[in-house]
Amino acid sequence: MHVLPQLRKLEHKYRDWLVVIGVHSSKFPNERETANIRNAVARYGIEHPVINDRGFAVWQRYAVRAWPTLMFIDPQGNVIGKHEGEFDVQQFDQLLFEIEQDLKPAGLLKTELLPHQLAIVDQSAQPLKFPGKIAADSGRGWLWIADSGHHRLIATGRDGQVQSVVGSGEPGFTGGDFDAAQFLGPQGLTIEGGRLYVADAGNHAIRRVDLERKLVETVAGTGEQSLFRHQGGNALDLPLNSPYDVALHHGKLYVAMAGFHQLWVLDLDSQSIAPFAGDGVEQIQDGPRLEAKLAQPYGLSLAGDDLYFADSETSAVRRVQLVPPETVQTLVGTGLFDFGDQDGPFETAVLQHVQAVAASAGAVYVADTYNHKIRRLDLAERAVSTIAGNGRSGHTDGRGATATFNEPAGLAFSDGQIYVADTNNHAIRQVDPATGAVSTLAIRGI
Repeated sequence: MHVLPQLRKLEHKYRDWLVVIGVHSSKFPNERETANIRNAVARYGIEHPVINDRGFAVWQRYAVRAWPTLMFIDPQGNVIGKHEGEFDVQQFDQLLFEIEQDLKPAGLLKTELLPHQLAIVDQSAQPLKFPGKIAADSGRGWLWIADSGHHRLIATGRDGQVQSVVGSGEPGFTGGDFDAAQFLGPQGLTIEGGRLYVADAGNHAIRRVDLERKLVETVAGTGEQSLFRHQGGNALDLPLNSPYDVALHHGKLYVAMAGFHQLWVLDLDSQSIAPFAGDGVEQIQDGPRLEAKLAQPYGLSLAGDDLYFADSETSAVRRVQLVPPETVQTLVGTGLFDFGDQDGPFETAVLQHVQAVAASAGAVYVADTYNHKIRRLDLAERAVSTIAGNGRSGHTDGRGATATFNEPAGLAFSDGQIYVADTNNHAIRQVDPATGAVSTLAIRGI
């Protein structure tokens, strides 16, 4: 998804002759299902055709080795270029200009649009659209929801009645009052007193919402994506890379910087930001925080001086100590290509692309996203159990395995209940951890 904004710029500039075709060769079993790919296409607003390469036929035919890979094919079907990994749009802008100059005189470029139609279901009329993360506002008795597909934030009561809306609903990167402010696919949220901090993932920025003055401002990031790892500095001068969640601890805001495969920390007093854990190499390795290796951390949750995180690409749940000796430890998870669906001891339990964690009372609750389950990690017993969900995607209320979810990606623990952002169902679900009973929160008033 990190290359999509860059591709859109190229598509727009060269739309008279450039055809972009996405080829989805999945790593995880859940990503091989066409229905799930359609949801992803709708979630990220993709307008070009997408192939489900579930058998890796295209991948093998073009000798692909990495995600993402770009292949450049001329009008006669010849491969004339290949690039692996992220890219700088300026570099490819020049390349496409040179291709155009070479091919246009020979009459090989056609300027009419190719006929194609994407089957995308419009979800804009629903109260929520692909909600990402949620946070409990215990002082007000509210739930804050990152209504990611609508590019806004919503606060509801525990009865689902909407109390506040932050953001115009139009994608963008603008501060100001609640009605005018703009976000781009906001994700992680954390609240302290009258301030709500937001991981504005699509804008590669951290935003602060002043609930008393009803104002939105940027506290980190420039609105541009950094395509290289750097060592930090003044928070407002540096581009970031896909911040997905935030957690506040003693004046420091910890950030799950998914694009860098690191956790970062923003000092709110000095306005400086820097890596906190992970050396930037995508892998799973424990040890001293800056020497450890992470892989797309997507979710954070604090418990005392321990910061738990969902390390999504390794299907792992891990923690880092915020006080000496400040080490990273893995609870569940073993490798980049080790995933599945199995309860049991930490050493043998297997998850699939977890995206959220919520720590409470000796346990860590997990949104096991690609298994469509809510799980519990018992820290004393060092064992994993399933609270709700049966491994099949759906939207069914009920108890335990009779309930179904569809890629849950956000969790909040409040008043003894687990609140779940059930992303592909465009819903907020409530789970009783004692009984496994699941219900859907009816969002009203918007």
